[in-house]
Amino acid sequence: MEWVETTGRTIEEAKSQALDRLGVADEDAEFEILEEPKPGLFGRTRGEARVRARVKPLSPRPKMERRDRRRREGGGERPADGGQRNNGQRGEGRNRRPRPEKEAGTMSDNENREPRPPADPAVVASEAEKFLVGLLSAFGLSGSATSKIEGDEIEVDVNGADLGILVGPRGSTLQAVQDLARVVSQRRMGDHDTRLRVDIGGYRAKRKEALSRFVNQVADEVVASGTARALEPMPSSDRKIIHDALTGRTDIGTHSEGEDPYRRVVITPAAN
Repeated sequence: MEWVETTGRTIEEAKSQALDRLGVADEDAEFEILEEPKPGLFGRTRGEARVRARVKPLSPRPKMERRDRRRREGGGERPADGGQRNNGQRGEGRNRRPRPEKEAGTMSDNENREPRPPADPAVVASEAEKFLVGLLSAFGLSGSATSKIEGDEIEVDVNGADLGILVGPRGSTLQAVQDLARVVSQRRMGDHDTRLRVDIGGYRAKRKEALSRFVNQVADEVVASGTARALEPMPSSDRKIIHDALTGRTDIGTHSEGEDPYRRVVITPAAN
């Protein structure tokens, strides 16, 4: 996954800008702090915070890495007797069965298991299509699902009549459908490389066009009035559309405020 680099007055502000550009929630991203603001006089800070971020890979950490992290968080390894020490003697009355010694040259099931090869994006897309067509049938709807694959990006489009029930207010149901499709087609197949997106009835394209047109109108009003304006709370995917739609304008600036699900974009006049 590609990294993005952002700046802000604080580390948290820089992270928030990165989340908006990636279009994901905090728990779905990983960060690297490149630069921190320096303390100045009278409690002020000098310079900017600079971070880089990317969508968190779906692949689990290696076993040894997870073990090392537990050691660091737990303050070291546990004693051989499980923490029950009494002047070197074990507590009496415990009948512990000795653990069988591993024979030389043998391997556990996990050690002997060969790593699973990367999933074929075409197979992942096919599984997603099957799930979505089945979902249509379960709702008594008729339609079709087709997919497009570009590198590790998979987009599945669902088309048909009267599909609004699967979109929901501001795409909330669509987001839930996409999450389910990811579980069925990616997690069950051990796919950690592709990124799956689902669109229903062309909603995402229509939403992007409508939002882009709306925020440019708002930006014009901000420039004319010289007053910042906060938009209504939106999910990270919509905030990303807004930042992208206004990124080429030099007469305004954008940033996000608040915590999800009440996080919103603020459009401000450009600093003179």
